[in-house]
Amino acid sequence: MDATACNGSKDSSPIFYLVGIPSLQEFLFLPVSFIFLFFYLLILVGNTLILVAVVAEPRLHKPMYFFLINLSALDILFTTSTVLKMLSLLFLRDHYLGFSACFLQMYLFHGLNCSEAFILVVMAYDHYVAICRPLHYLVLMTPQTNAALAASAWLTALLLPIPAALQTFHMAFNNTVHIYHCFCDHLVAVQASCSDTTPQTSMGFCIAVVVSFLPLLLVLVSYAHILASVLRISSREGRSKAFSTCSSHLLVGTYYSFIAIAYVAYRADLPLDFHIMGNVVHAILTPVLNALIYTLRNKDVKAAITKITYPQDPGHSGDP
Repeated sequence: MDATACNGSKDSSPIFYLVGIPSLQEFLFLPVSFIFLFFYLLILVGNTLILVAVVAEPRLHKPMYFFLINLSALDILFTTSTVLKMLSLLFLRDHYLGFSACFLQMYLFHGLNCSEAFILVVMAYDHYVAICRPLHYLVLMTPQTNAALAASAWLTALLLPIPAALQTFHMAFNNTVHIYHCFCDHLVAVQASCSDTTPQTSMGFCIAVVVSFLPLLLVLVSYAHILASVLRISSREGRSKAFSTCSSHLLVGTYYSFIAIAYVAYRADLPLDFHIMGNVVHAILTPVLNALIYTLRNKDVKAAITKITYPQDPGHSGDP
């Protein structure tokens, strides 16, 4: 679309109107908002418990749990950056978002999304070293190395969306921009612009490839080596322990599928609601899975949480 066709004023910033889920009937707003609120509170409570448990329990001061608290912090920030506005939209019917606020939300959503994808790669590498090179684990996974890996995942991911966000920021928009989504997503904002959207759409697709397919490939390679090593373990108990260590992380590997579906779907001729729900499910379900999997399936984390919850009660223990 030609930018000259815009009716936006150069003296004022556009206002973004979040349409939400177009096919969602108004009488369903309240039930859906309570569902979103329930999941949001579950994410906050679950990941906060993980953070407190790992920090407070000296036995959990290990590389695996160091990366886990990074993941938990990311989940809290990632979900908060989107769900609060979604709740405001559904509860208060507050559809409007300022120009700068929209782009801040866009940047945080994609930056934190990328960070989580890279942290999962680092966690896969940690599992690879622990199982495939156990004798070198303490040498390879030093506190300095762990901090460098985590910092690299955060910084790289937070820098990656900046070019796309800045270019979108300088695109031409009408005075009131209708965003067919529950929050400001990059490609939806691009499609609402009056400018030529081809460069931005291509850039978004390339970022999706970097954030989903490349990390997924690295995770699959790591776990292929892990599987080969596990199958060589003669002890049945040893194999069971190794599989148990990695099973949670493999389940969270569905994260990359959500990213791929959410972005690649824009290239396909699919209903609008499919795009919106894909991103909404990705923004809520993955952090919920992280919190549930790493609290319910991890005996060490459960024991630490129980110790914090019942500090004076000898009748409670972390053992199942």
